[in-house]
Amino acid sequence: MEQEIVHASRGYTPAKGRATRKRTEAQRRRSEPPPTNRREALKRAREKARAERSEAYEGMKAGDERYLLPRDKGPERALVRDIVDSRRTVGPYFFAGAFVLLFLFQVPRAEVQLAANLIWLLLALAVIVDSFLISRKVKKMVMERFPKTTQSMRSLYFYAIMRAISFRKLRMPKTRVNIGDKI
Repeated sequence: MEQEIVHASRGYTPAKGRATRKRTEAQRRRSEPPPTNRREALKRAREKARAERSEAYEGMKAGDERYLLPRDKGPERALVRDIVDSRRTVGPYFFAGAFVLLFLFQVPRAEVQLAANLIWLLLALAVIVDSFLISRKVKKMVMERFPKTTQSMRSLYFYAIMRAISFRKLRMPKTRVNIGDKI
């Protein structure tokens, strides 16, 4: 099979094979008309950005991997979230107790201030012990399920502890397991 070689001038452009649409026809095919001025363009851009942020927020709440922050991505992090969320932690009680203790420190009686200091010490010690127990469980389960992980165990411990000291209702991504569920 021989191909015919066409010699054309440098400015030659081959036809596209169909007629060019008229402007009115092209505008009818658009989903929405272009903005008429700068203010309308900015308004549309803000609405589009708001819709995208709302979609991303809902996706992050649901735990959709596409919308998670980099600190929350990965199967190891999901396991750590489930470990922390499946148990009661001391962290929220620590913050509630610290709030109450702020008022007790204002009482001028020495006995009340001594008791407040002791309670503060016990709460801090409870958070440290709870953090140690969580870290042990995280290490055991991550090594068991992901033996070839590239994640730093220290970062996983820190992630677990930070999640454990936050209030359960405020955790993001939202909890997937109930307290007492097996992981």
